[in-house]
Amino acid sequence: MKKVLIKNARIVNEGTITEGDVFIEDGIIAEIADSISAKSPDVKIIDAEGNYLIPGVIDDQVHFREPGLTHKETIETGSKAAVAGGITSFIEMPNTLPQTTTIEELQKKFDLANKTSYANYSFMFGGTNDNLDEILKVDPKTTAALKLFLGSSTGNMLVDDAKVLEEIFTKSPLMIAVHCEDEATIQKNLQECIERYGDDIPIELHPKIRSEEACYLSSSKAVALAKKTGARLHVFHLSTAKEIALFDNKKPLKDKKITAEVCIHHLWFNDSDYQKKGTFIKWNPAVKTKADQEALLQAVIDNHIDVIATDHAPHTKEEKKNVYTKAPSGGPLVQHALPAMLQLYHQEKISLEKIVEKMCHNPAILYQIEKRGYIREGYKADLVLIDLNSPWAVQPSNTVYKCGWSPFEGVTFKSRITHTFVNGQLVYKNFQFLPFTNVAEQLTFDR
Repeated sequence: MKKVLIKNARIVNEGTITEGDVFIEDGIIAEIADSISAKSPDVKIIDAEGNYLIPGVIDDQVHFREPGLTHKETIETGSKAAVAGGITSFIEMPNTLPQTTTIEELQKKFDLANKTSYANYSFMFGGTNDNLDEILKVDPKTTAALKLFLGSSTGNMLVDDAKVLEEIFTKSPLMIAVHCEDEATIQKNLQECIERYGDDIPIELHPKIRSEEACYLSSSKAVALAKKTGARLHVFHLSTAKEIALFDNKKPLKDKKITAEVCIHHLWFNDSDYQKKGTFIKWNPAVKTKADQEALLQAVIDNHIDVIATDHAPHTKEEKKNVYTKAPSGGPLVQHALPAMLQLYHQEKISLEKIVEKMCHNPAILYQIEKRGYIREGYKADLVLIDLNSPWAVQPSNTVYKCGWSPFEGVTFKSRITHTFVNGQLVYKNFQFLPFTNVAEQLTFDR
């Protein structure tokens, strides 16, 4: 597919919806106009029939579990599920086995993705209490960001040395992305619950253990340290209304030094869902109250929160079915994130333009990704066609994740992704994947 002409689309881009055609040549958006005619017989014409065309979603927080945890997911299976969900680019996290805390391990991930990924890719480098020398070697033009866990994580990735933390904030050549939960608060709450219930703690207590105060205490410290050091800080997965006030909505995103993100599960679920879903909606940070859920969505709309992501973090059903203390946190989300947001659009809670801003444009601005995130002439042709009125029910038979389940099972989404293009190549169409052609590219950054 060297040349593709998408006709009769409703193009959602840069705050507007316009009807028109898009011509793709050699993976690049070559022309956008009200009407374009095919200039040669080798042009593949796709009639959008009035469906909506958006830029490919850029998901800045996924865990694809490779290397070391590949019984849960791989770069290949995770990226395949991503393109089924309209996600054409992803940024993957460092808490694999081994962890991505050395230049050597980072390069191994790039090499893996180069061979197997369906979507464009980058990776975050992981910070620890003792790898500042490695952090300083990372190339900002090729690596998305530095990830710091300021709350529980696997292995030795909890950064809890205040002196080291300040040094990293002062010297990091990369934007710093943080998981904020106060470890001492969590451990105190957890021990109190174990003393009362043993290992089989009621899942409804998860947001009490990983509490609002644990989140706010950690995120407020991170924001204060960023202001002190001048670091460029991005706070992942806000889960409480209280944290929103830490973030500014007066400046345009390109001028902000401290930014925030919310994930799909914190916009979709609240603590009333634990009774039905149990440990299958156990995430860190925890899904909290309906008031928090509503405040987070409002913060997306009023620009206190800059990005919507997934924190896709799959585990097997068997792992998730364990008692509270042994059930891992996290769940698979990349295939259903965009349909879930479109469902909120149908509920008149958010506009299409705002969804595209937070899932496509803003990640590109935030990470300074070159030539992606918009429908613009000269940009990479990462594009998604959506039928807003074609209902489908989430069930195991149409779930692509390697772990084989979804927290959205039983939900009927009104909208479906009909076509996903990665670098101008059609890779997914109406629940079917086209033969793998290795068209995905490593993301590059204009820094």
